[in-house]
Amino acid sequence: MASNNEIERRRTFAIIAHPDAGKTSLTEKLLLFGGQIQVAGAVKSNKIKKTATSDWMDIEKQRGISVTTSVMEFDYKDYKINTLDTPGHQDFAEDTYRTLTAVDSVIIVVDGAKGVETQTRKLMEVCRMRNTPVIIFVNKMDREAKDPFDLLDELEEELSIHVRPLTWPIESGARFKGAYNIYEHNLNLFQPSKQVVTEKVEVDVNTEELDEQIGASLAEKLRGELELIDGVYPEFDKEEYLKGELAPVFFGSALNNFGVQELLDCFAEIAPSPRPVKAEEREVEPGEPKFTGFIFKITANIDPNHRSCIAFCKICSGKFTRNAPYLHVRHGKTVRFSSPTQFMAQRKTTIDEAWAGDIIGLPDNGTFKIGDTLTEGEMLHFRGLPSFSPEMFKYIENADPMKQKQLAKGIDQLMDEGVAQLFVNQFNGRKIIGTVGQLQFEVIQYHLENECSAKCRWEPLSLYKACWIESDDPAELEAFKKRKYQYMAKDREGRDVFLADSGYVLQMAQMDFKNIKFHFTSEF
Repeated sequence: MASNNEIERRRTFAIIAHPDAGKTSLTEKLLLFGGQIQVAGAVKSNKIKKTATSDWMDIEKQRGISVTTSVMEFDYKDYKINTLDTPGHQDFAEDTYRTLTAVDSVIIVVDGAKGVETQTRKLMEVCRMRNTPVIIFVNKMDREAKDPFDLLDELEEELSIHVRPLTWPIESGARFKGAYNIYEHNLNLFQPSKQVVTEKVEVDVNTEELDEQIGASLAEKLRGELELIDGVYPEFDKEEYLKGELAPVFFGSALNNFGVQELLDCFAEIAPSPRPVKAEEREVEPGEPKFTGFIFKITANIDPNHRSCIAFCKICSGKFTRNAPYLHVRHGKTVRFSSPTQFMAQRKTTIDEAWAGDIIGLPDNGTFKIGDTLTEGEMLHFRGLPSFSPEMFKYIENADPMKQKQLAKGIDQLMDEGVAQLFVNQFNGRKIIGTVGQLQFEVIQYHLENECSAKCRWEPLSLYKACWIESDDPAELEAFKKRKYQYMAKDREGRDVFLADSGYVLQMAQMDFKNIKFHFTSEF
């Protein structure tokens, strides 16, 4: 039974948001409660020398944004919490989409002044595809914010989900007094401090004690609003939340550590323990005795002193044991891991065992690709790790003829990590890099120069979209490839890719060749 208890106490979730909503600040405060850090870091390093724990790459520290998902685990009360801080910047959305395949629930951070922003909407669509349970944290209430009722309406409308506030703010900005915790029936008074946890006061809303704490007029307003909430919003129903139909909402300020503990307490209690994962062959239950897991992310050079790659493996069932033999399904080979690790951003500790729901790091010297499956012998394939059709394209050229090998190796490594996609033009044999956003080109160049000692040069290429093509009619496929010879490429798997140079050309191709299927994600 021990193993089931171990699995029950796991909580694996991602924090997602639009850039600058305060996602990384929230992660820092959660780690503070988990006792993992003594002082929370600042995301933008102006005069403060300590940067956020989850932003550890040089490029992240310089820009004050997260460009890669980082994994952190900590114990809180009786729970083992695995948290993934994802990049909010849209140029790294693909990393975030893949991360969402490895978590059981999600916390969405929304800026109280800006409300729901575009990136949040997109990420919510991915959660909805998988019915992932969602908790919403409305951040920055210590700054001027929208009216809380307007915010709730906006959340319902924009994210297409029912909401139920579990804490309620008393004013915002300079007048911010704190929040009433509807879930625990107590009052949290606000003291702006980045390190100290705010005091809680047990009060009965309908007594004069509330007036003494926050003043008569605010007390009257709060009573009216709480009555309205009970009238308008359904009672919180945990089952609805677990189905992904109802989102509990918390208000607070991550920077000032306000409302974070309430969020964490409620989250640990209601969030799902590891859930079943669908493989192509069958559904895998977390409580099964045998180990299964899949690789959802690969990161190079977490430790710049060792040119090492780490593959992030999400354990879907059973128990992982160090040095035990496991089957690498794609290669059909048995592999053993002598130094599997667990993470605190880039600080790693070697572990002897891990359970379903955990995320572990496996040393990788080129054996893994994103989507690979590990089992105790069963042939399983976990799917649902899509690559999206890129929207920006450039030719990549070698800028230093002496470093041809380093460049080729560096590009391979970055493509394995899923930073971008590589296509080889069939007409002229040139390599094309396709990305979702401009920033990825900078990250690739940074990695190649700093970690592979290779220099690259970009050449502009005007394309509209890359799409994968297939057909049951070989003759038509051949005719298409002949006609579009200059615009045909192969991806790394050797699949045919059509590089359309305009929306019109793509539309005409779809009309002229009825038996060819055009795919805009690499999973078909």
